[in-house]
Amino acid sequence: MSLTPLVFSGISTYSADFQTILERTVKIASLPITSLQNQQTDLLERKVVAGGLQGAVAAFGASLKSLGEVGDRRAVTGRTTDAGKAAVRAVTATTGGVYQLANITSVASAAAETSLISYSDSNTATVSSTGTVQLTVGSNAFTVSLTPGENNLAGLRDKINGLGAGVTASILTTDGANYLSVSANTTGATTLTLNDDPGGAATDLLSAANQGSNAVFELNGVPVSQKTNLVNSVVPGLSFEILGKTEASETVTLTLASDRSQLSTALSSFAAAYNALVGQVDGQIGESAGLLSGSSLVREIQSVLRSVTGFSGTGDVKSLAELGLVFDSTNKLTFDSATFAGLSDAQVRAGLDFASTSETGLGSLYSKVTAISDPVTGLIQAELNQYDATGRDLATRVSALNERVTLLQSGLAQRLQYADALLANLESQQTVLTASIDSLSYSLFGRKEG
Repeated sequence: MSLTPLVFSGISTYSADFQTILERTVKIASLPITSLQNQQTDLLERKVVAGGLQGAVAAFGASLKSLGEVGDRRAVTGRTTDAGKAAVRAVTATTGGVYQLANITSVASAAAETSLISYSDSNTATVSSTGTVQLTVGSNAFTVSLTPGENNLAGLRDKINGLGAGVTASILTTDGANYLSVSANTTGATTLTLNDDPGGAATDLLSAANQGSNAVFELNGVPVSQKTNLVNSVVPGLSFEILGKTEASETVTLTLASDRSQLSTALSSFAAAYNALVGQVDGQIGESAGLLSGSSLVREIQSVLRSVTGFSGTGDVKSLAELGLVFDSTNKLTFDSATFAGLSDAQVRAGLDFASTSETGLGSLYSKVTAISDPVTGLIQAELNQYDATGRDLATRVSALNERVTLLQSGLAQRLQYADALLANLESQQTVLTASIDSLSYSLFGRKEG
């Protein structure tokens, strides 16, 4: 809240002086407010800097976690020889393997049927001769009772959708004809029927042309049939999706193998995140240090950075430098891709051990980073919370001082206004008195005295 200045409007010859008195008094009384407002500005700038550090530390932690996960997975990735027939969706395996897909004779699809006849109007044309129909979905049967007002296409649609039967009903309209469409919500071969008068004539209301289908194929010669195209329970650590059928003699090969480029990419990203964080930390130290100079947060971040970059492994690879990460002249990390490319397969495997999240792996230090950057329990968040508390206290104090100065200003203005009016009255009397003396002088002596 800012103080609204008062403009003193007097009528005496001293009104300008009174305005100066009012302004100087209020300005002096407002000095504590200005000091607190400067603290608020400083606090806001500290929050911005700390927030930036929190983001940079979090990004560094994410890169460290990603590097550790690559190590845990042994950089295993999946490939397919025909992405149009089968696609790799997820790999958590830590060992390689080759798998042959053949005789993909069916791709999983959802059952979808349409009413055998059309109806001229969705809201008036009768759909059931008895007002009772039975919906069958797989092994489950649902009896639907239709009141006279519901015995139409729209009413039947709404009733089916309210059953929770795992299907969705809709109305298809074309050339003035209306059809009921019922589709299963999941893929897989099933039974989908709708019968009118189930206890009597049991008349089919739906077609039976698309009762859904399973994904049917062979994996390394083993026949597989399942309701979904996503296959995630056949090969441990591999999820793949069936997308198309194969020809009689066609084979699709799925390969799991370690890919060293996974490790090189993770190392490069790690270096970039490290450099970004160091750049922000450097802005808070030295001769041109920012507002967090000397802060325990900065020291803690520096300590964690040293523990990460100076980490020593217990295997054949003991440092980041052996994987191509070296410090340049500006104390930033540089990833030497040529050094990494020259590593043998055995050295890459050792590098994966070094990067892993095991107790002896670099990724195990991730918890140290999150202890600083966690948005709920981290050290930086605790500092930000303290800034917020201080900010609320400063705002309360500024508001209270503003009220006091406002009262001082209005009270002083009233007293000065009274003094101005009194002086104006005295000046008026003086003017009258002077005029009377002058008039008397003219009357007595014919001239003005003085």
